[in-house]
Amino acid sequence: MRTRRLLEGLSFTYWVVRRLFELLVLFGRSERAKELEILVLRHELQVLRHELQVLRRQVGRPRLRSADRVLLAALGQVLPRSRRSFLVQPATLLRWHRDLVRRRWTYAGRRPGRPPLAAQMQVLRLAAENPSWGYKRIQGELVALGLPLSASSVWNILHRHGINPASRRASVGWREFLRQQAAVILECDFFTVETLWLRRFYVLFFIELSRRRVYLAGITANPDGAWVVQQARNLAMTLAEQKRRHRILIRDRDSKFTAAFDAVFRSEGLRLIKAPIAAPRAKAHAERWVGSARRECLDRILIVSRRQLETVLREYVAYYNTHRPHRSLDQQPPLPQIGPLTPPDHEWRVRRRDRLGGLFHEYELAA
Repeated sequence: MRTRRLLEGLSFTYWVVRRLFELLVLFGRSERAKELEILVLRHELQVLRHELQVLRRQVGRPRLRSADRVLLAALGQVLPRSRRSFLVQPATLLRWHRDLVRRRWTYAGRRPGRPPLAAQMQVLRLAAENPSWGYKRIQGELVALGLPLSASSVWNILHRHGINPASRRASVGWREFLRQQAAVILECDFFTVETLWLRRFYVLFFIELSRRRVYLAGITANPDGAWVVQQARNLAMTLAEQKRRHRILIRDRDSKFTAAFDAVFRSEGLRLIKAPIAAPRAKAHAERWVGSARRECLDRILIVSRRQLETVLREYVAYYNTHRPHRSLDQQPPLPQIGPLTPPDHEWRVRRRDRLGGLFHEYELAA
């Protein structure tokens, strides 16, 4: 764009210098020579008038360059109206002159009226995330955030974008309803891992349906009832320390989940729901996590011992919870890290951190 403007400026400068030299040559001629030249030009125009009319009907409006517009606009202010014989209308000629005057001023202009509100995006965000809020409720939330916006301004913003400012804008949809229900649901399940020496280990894990957060309960080769109950107690204490309140636990009908296992969670106020027999979709979130763990980690490494398996899975669970994006969470991990939401003004510098010897990578902006 800059190169194009530079070339146009040089072309216009050359055109002006050339016309100045022609004007100097014209001043050197006698008055008689000028009058003879004018008579010859008028005769040529008289002869070609018919042909010009036909040509105008075929070609249409002539395409004028910027230099032509400058010359016509300048001469239009000098010649009287009776002597003007240009190819454009007088209104067009005056508009060209106004454009030239406007380009002379370099200050930044702005649109008429009030400037746009900086809190407009926040108003639309609060309205989209809280369908039951009216414009006064949104205005109160903005004031609490330090954005002093009047209620009438909030009403105008919502009305301008086709959103009903009243509090009864929309009812709760199935997506929001199911997401609210998932906030209090846990799923648990076992899956097996075969080592290099064909020894089988059982992995017990829990997953939250709201944020897809995974809790690795334990790994053992003999998952008896006492071991499973102890892992349930450990998880209950972990959830109590994190102040995570759940109401429902979904499990399958595996015999390893004994009555004592259910009693641990009932004592914490959870309701136990048993999945139907041979119905993996009843625990779809847990089954999906098992598939992700196998495809992204376990199928790409040889497991030798229980200690190695525990190290690998805990590293993967940490990566899954803190870094791996999820489509259901708007490409955010279950535990998003606090960091800059916008890239820096300078050149991007991305830093890579390898996990499990480069089995998978994490990327973050360097400070």
